[in-house]
Amino acid sequence: MQPYPSAPPPPSQPGSALPRPRSVQTAVRLMYAGAALNGIGVVLGLVTIGSLKSAIVKQSSKHLTATQIHGLEVFSIVGTVVIGLIAIGLWLWMAWANGKGRSWARIVSAVLFGIDTLNLLLSFRRASVIGALILEILVWLAGLGAIILIFNKESLPFFRQQSGRY
Repeated sequence: MQPYPSAPPPPSQPGSALPRPRSVQTAVRLMYAGAALNGIGVVLGLVTIGSLKSAIVKQSSKHLTATQIHGLEVFSIVGTVVIGLIAIGLWLWMAWANGKGRSWARIVSAVLFGIDTLNLLLSFRRASVIGALILEILVWLAGLGAIILIFNKESLPFFRQQSGRY
């Protein structure tokens, strides 16, 4: 009777699992960073509620009633929180799925990155607080790094093997 091997077989043997490559590990970390940056954005949005009313009054070209201004304030606050929480959830979901080697997650990540790119371009057109713009650029850079890493040559065998198309 022979003893069981003490270490798993090397990845080059058929039927063995490839370890998560460094590029995917780094991409997952960047996705976690994107989630954290979005969390900071939500907190900053809540911290700056006090200046929101004056910004709404300043940017509106017509005279708004107090009720309309209050409605815009509430809409902006709720929108910031809801969209921020959705973004955090998407970052965490994509980090988990890409870390598991799910091929569909690379595609979803690329689509979400495209949407974020459009949002960033629109941010340059809007009158925006410079701090918020810098934060959006940092989020976009985290996404860019993650996309580059999950689509590079080092990552491809991992995603192929996990999807069964090796």
